[in-house]
Amino acid sequence: MAVQGKKIAVYVLVVFVLYVIITDPEKAADYVQIGFEGVSTAAQSIGDFFTWIADGAA
Repeated sequence: MAVQGKKIAVYVLVVFVLYVIITDPEKAADYVQIGFEGVSTAAQSIGDFFTWIADGAA
């Protein structure tokens, strides 16, 4: 039962993404840019954390 719910959720998400891309490509591009900026910021923060740890956490 849970697998079917997951499949339905993925299907709904894909349909929504396609709808946004088709109806407003500029907004879809903005969403992608925001997503990449978020991933980049998270990676930078993780790198800073490990640098802090490697420096002795002082």
